[in-house]
Amino acid sequence: MSTLSESSPLRVDLELVKKYNVPGPRYTSYPPATRFAEETPKELLLKKILENNETRRPLSLYFHLPFCQSLCWFCGCTTVITTKQEASHGYLDILDKELAWMGKHLNPERKVVQLHFGGGTPTFLLPDEIRYLGRMIRDRFALDSKLEASVEIDPRWLTQDHITALGEAGFNRASLGVQDHNPEVQKAVHRIQPYEQTKAAIDWIRAAGFKSLNIDLIYGLPLQTPASFEKTIEDILLLNPDRFAVFNYAHVPWIKPAQKSLKEEKRPNAEVKLEMLKLTIEKLTGAGFDYIGMDHFARNEDELTVAQRNKTLQRNFQGYSTCGDADIYGFGMSSISQTPDIYWQNLKELPAYTSALNAGQWPVAKGYVLTKDDKVRRQTIMRLMCDLSFDYAQLSNEMGLDFPGYFKRELESLSDMEADGLIQRDAGKLEVTEIGRLLIRNIAMRFDAYVEGEQERRYSKTI
Repeated sequence: MSTLSESSPLRVDLELVKKYNVPGPRYTSYPPATRFAEETPKELLLKKILENNETRRPLSLYFHLPFCQSLCWFCGCTTVITTKQEASHGYLDILDKELAWMGKHLNPERKVVQLHFGGGTPTFLLPDEIRYLGRMIRDRFALDSKLEASVEIDPRWLTQDHITALGEAGFNRASLGVQDHNPEVQKAVHRIQPYEQTKAAIDWIRAAGFKSLNIDLIYGLPLQTPASFEKTIEDILLLNPDRFAVFNYAHVPWIKPAQKSLKEEKRPNAEVKLEMLKLTIEKLTGAGFDYIGMDHFARNEDELTVAQRNKTLQRNFQGYSTCGDADIYGFGMSSISQTPDIYWQNLKELPAYTSALNAGQWPVAKGYVLTKDDKVRRQTIMRLMCDLSFDYAQLSNEMGLDFPGYFKRELESLSDMEADGLIQRDAGKLEVTEIGRLLIRNIAMRFDAYVEGEQERRYSKTI
């Protein structure tokens, strides 16, 4: 599999980019979360959960900790903006009730191999609250000795005791929100975070012995230029992270009204955004990172890179992952859970989520039961996003069907993408090209049975 580097620069046809710059899912799940329905019977979902817990499949736990001190105007996450510190203590009491409710249905022999705190800002919690939540989890679950425990961190209100508490709670991976270090860009998006603040947080994380550090950046924000974004990347490289997640800013003001503050005339257009992505790929691959796909980069020896080489890489609601055989059980408002047969999502508003648990009810808002065709397409899109290739014979064997026959219409539909240089193929396989990597969402959409007719107003654009 080829990688992009400064010795093999990516040549971009801007007209081609315009052609494929349409709204589309990010495929952290298939079907996408837009297909989840409130009408899905809770009794059916619970029946599937009980069936799932007749197994000893490993668990991946996700905790949505929604509080933030202030709103970043670009943010697309489900958050609660407050300066009232007492909010987090009350939230932990409600989480404890959800853990007790779900705990009645979980197989106690299932090992937790992955734990993730997301949000919001998980480090909004006080250090002692982090320790308390860690104890809650250890008291209710059997944690694997090789647990991969990651946490999203905002350096702006972080203390060294937060990092100490996270280490005591078993966390060994951190993901740091940076987005951009340019002061003018920070001001334009309402997120002031000096470089020194970021460096201090990283120094504490390294001193605490965390195994892995990821940095989040965003391109497409107001006032960004390729030159300014290159400077941000160079600054971060000096801090020696293990991974990068470099996201394309998703402008969805009909979903996130605060984004209306980010005026179009100040945001880079699709051509400039692509130049930033091209620059990012070349800069990071030239610095020893592999381009995993979509928005992820990892050092050559990282587990993600090894998993991609071995074709065991997976993709889920946390992005790319090495824990593909684990079922995700999410806790907290808006959290999403996933087993082989179903998805379900909790109530997205804090008052409704709280009221349900205070009444002893399951706080589920919507769900989805996968059909046989959904499962085939999910595996197909997963392998495309992770392997950047199809081996028809191998997929036929794994799925127990004639892959090229099953997807005859979809594969025939790729002729324009082949002509445009996004893919290369022969009778037995398909491979995504370097330019195709940038448009991998578009390629995946050809295998999506639902996307046609529902892209507008539901998804961000692919570039």
